[in-house]
Amino acid sequence: MREHKIVVLKGDGIGPEIVDEALKVLDAAGEKFGFKMQYDEQLMGGCAIDATGVPLPEETVTACKAADCVFLGAVGGPKWDTQPGNNRPEAGLLGIRGALGLYANLRPATIFAPLKSASPIKDSIIGDSMDILIVRELTGGIYFGERGTSVENGVEVAYDTEKYSVPEIQRIARTAFEMAMKRNKKLTSVDKANVLDSSRLWRKTVIELSKEYPEVELSHMYVDNCAMQLVRNPKQFDVIVTSNIFGDILSDEASMISGSIGMLASASLAEGKFGLYEPIHGSAPDIAGQGIANPLATILSAAMMLRYSLDEPAAADAIEAAVNTVLTTARTPDIYEEGFKKVSTSQMGDLVAANL
Repeated sequence: MREHKIVVLKGDGIGPEIVDEALKVLDAAGEKFGFKMQYDEQLMGGCAIDATGVPLPEETVTACKAADCVFLGAVGGPKWDTQPGNNRPEAGLLGIRGALGLYANLRPATIFAPLKSASPIKDSIIGDSMDILIVRELTGGIYFGERGTSVENGVEVAYDTEKYSVPEIQRIARTAFEMAMKRNKKLTSVDKANVLDSSRLWRKTVIELSKEYPEVELSHMYVDNCAMQLVRNPKQFDVIVTSNIFGDILSDEASMISGSIGMLASASLAEGKFGLYEPIHGSAPDIAGQGIANPLATILSAAMMLRYSLDEPAAADAIEAAVNTVLTTARTPDIYEEGFKKVSTSQMGDLVAANL
């Protein structure tokens, strides 16, 4: 029997609840498809601050490096708002991305057919379905560039620098081209090349790399136009590749087009097949422990983990199909509509596992 070693970071707020349901589904998938998961639970985020004083203990980093991949719930909450910036739970996220070399963030924005009515976009625009994959560069750009504050002529000023090298752009663009090859062979590169030198280098590098992928239809779009087009005609997109800050903004926009942030998974990939998988929503401390959190984004993140890191595509497909089936009859409170069965966090996990 195939075995996969996973570091589990349940985190804060609803993190432990939703992760438990995803592990339940992973175990059920393993029984059906002939693999076994070995879980190594470690600390990151607010729970790590409480236990060790820091959001990302070295022991956690060491364990992650020894695993096949990492599975994360959510981190943060008002309990730790008084911590200095470099010791807040969210600092653990930036730290682990750097420590594990997680340079590519994959965010699918998918509308499941039973949830189409939840989208704020009209049916005439969405059509039968929407399936976009945003590939965001994760370890460079303005979030990691030179920054600072000073006083000039008696006035306080601050700056953050957008900076990319050719190898950084090539690496993320190659990931996007490879993803496009597995989908509809259509890639949109998003930049601001009419204004920014960093974007002009971005576009030049992507065009040069495209010669290695003649089957992929490459187009370019300014970020402001892309933000508009995602609402005007989202069906035109298949794979979008963009920088750290633009990807941060556009992926959140795309998530709302899909109708529910509680349904969206993500993956952060390193070189090779190593990755960290997590839902895109936060820790929602206001509903923690009430059994009403939606675990489906976390369950769908588990499916991404099976597909991209663990070479279990059949199990990934089965989990996604099970989620779609369950949504035809049952809903957690955040996506509830009259006529459906309202279920708890654990009941939703049970239903998905049973429908495998």
